[in-house]
Amino acid sequence: MTKAILINYEYCTGCHSCEVACKKELGLPKGEFGIKLTETGPYAYEGKEGPERWEWTWLPVLTKACDMCASRTEAGKMPMCVQHCQAWCMYYGEAEDLVKKMGGETRWALYTK
Repeated sequence: MTKAILINYEYCTGCHSCEVACKKELGLPKGEFGIKLTETGPYAYEGKEGPERWEWTWLPVLTKACDMCASRTEAGKMPMCVQHCQAWCMYYGEAEDLVKKMGGETRWALYTK
């Protein structure tokens, strides 16, 4: 079975907790990340008024340094990024099980290693 991390981008708040937890766990130097939070936007939508006119999205992306916290997951624990996600929008488990969580209502990304 293939292990994976599933991220629901619709609910990511851009808090950077996943980045901080990952850097500390992997002991990564300044400028290197196992998961990197990037922001897209703001984008204006024509025909919409007020706050609904703008979209600002945060995108956590796994990098080559990510090993899905192999030492932790082998011990039955969650990867640090998933454990420390403040928005509870990250999941870890079997890829086949995580795919079942994905629906057409929100934006998801599934990462496997």
